[in-house]
Amino acid sequence: MIARRPHLLWLLGPFVLYLGVLPFADRVRPVVLGLPFLFFWLLCATVLTPLCVWMAYRGDRRKKRQERAS
Repeated sequence: MIARRPHLLWLLGPFVLYLGVLPFADRVRPVVLGLPFLFFWLLCATVLTPLCVWMAYRGDRRKKRQERAS
């Protein structure tokens, strides 16, 4: 299924950001923008999640348009 819809791989981004990298980002120091690094990492992941979902949606919409045109 993924072979026909590779744009859905964008949905793995939030999973990797939240869970896959968490053991490596679990630090109190350094402090970035006044936040411990872990909080800063989670804030960045939260901001990037809608972007990943939008990219998957955009790819799915484009795929459906191509299927209708065929």
